[in-house]
Amino acid sequence: MTPAGRGCVAEVESFEAIVIGLGSMGAAAANELAGRGFRVLGLETYQPGHDQGSAHGGTRIIRQSYFEDPAYVPLLFSAYSGFRQLEEESGRKLMELCGGIYIGHPESKTFAGSKAAAEQWGLDHQVLTAAQIRSRFPTFEPHEDALGLYEDNAGYVRPEQTVIANAEVAAQKGAVLKFGEPVTWWGAAAGGGVEVRTPVGHYGADRLIISPGAWAPQLLPELRLPLSIERMVFHWFTPDFSAVPQPAWDEREHPVYVEQTYDNLQIYGFPMTDGSAGGFKLGFFRLGTPTTAQTVNREVAEEENQRMLDRARQLFPHLGYPVVTAKTCLYSVTPDEHFVIGSHPEHEQVAIACGFSGHGFKFVPVVGEILADLVEHGKTKHPVELFNPMRFS
Repeated sequence: MTPAGRGCVAEVESFEAIVIGLGSMGAAAANELAGRGFRVLGLETYQPGHDQGSAHGGTRIIRQSYFEDPAYVPLLFSAYSGFRQLEEESGRKLMELCGGIYIGHPESKTFAGSKAAAEQWGLDHQVLTAAQIRSRFPTFEPHEDALGLYEDNAGYVRPEQTVIANAEVAAQKGAVLKFGEPVTWWGAAAGGGVEVRTPVGHYGADRLIISPGAWAPQLLPELRLPLSIERMVFHWFTPDFSAVPQPAWDEREHPVYVEQTYDNLQIYGFPMTDGSAGGFKLGFFRLGTPTTAQTVNREVAEEENQRMLDRARQLFPHLGYPVVTAKTCLYSVTPDEHFVIGSHPEHEQVAIACGFSGHGFKFVPVVGEILADLVEHGKTKHPVELFNPMRFS
């Protein structure tokens, strides 16, 4: 950032590492660094588990047969272990494996990509025909040509609870976390290291992590990253229990899912995780509206609910009104839909993580580890070649 608005000189409070942004990835990085013995400062505009960014809405899918690219699968192995460790450290229930199914016509990326990843990495899975899907999961009515890849080792994680857990455990390990304190400026220090300013503080450190979410264009303007900040909506509808009884919609019997068959729009969703009053949650996977973190419209129009319901009924004909609720969130999408993780090209003492493109939350623990590796060693053992910040240059 430019030095504009630095204000009057204040005494500098020093740390070994500073983390800007204590959302999904930043809180995980602060936790990991504190666990390695670093004196860490974390700075965040909002409170833990807030609903202004990308880590809210109660649930996020976690899966291993990864149709986006098989290269993600080793990272997922680490992420699963990390979620279990965070559950033990925090005492919070974060991950529920209820199974997952990825449905599409035989050549679709959703099905064929999942199958390729499962086969490459030797993941347990089953291929189901449309008739088998209907028989096993009676809420579904897939296209007759559709196939589904089912894996037991999939389910969902709780995003708000994960962010809160990482912040709590990081603080227990000695991290200094300051919420309600937005960063107004950061820069390289004259003698090495970094400086960070907020409306109430001036801080210095040897190393810096910037995990800004949808605020990346404001905190990293010099990189000119081709990020699209997009408004996304997810919806909770009411199933018709007279047509398909309630237990079939619950997580004990219903998997998480992603579906795109021929030219319909890709959707994703969850079983009922909070009882009938909580509704049946789903959304479009890729139907965002460009916006900014400052100007996003948080209201959901009735036409948006209806469009979602019309599409959802192609797969779930027994969904209906009333809409239980609908919420917006923010995606930060790169042109290739892969993440941005690595060292800042102009400042090697700064690590950045952004552009998680709507599918990043399942990687929270391992991204925290990668960022801590970059701070401690300047490199990581994890495969991160896909995420090079300089690939757009």
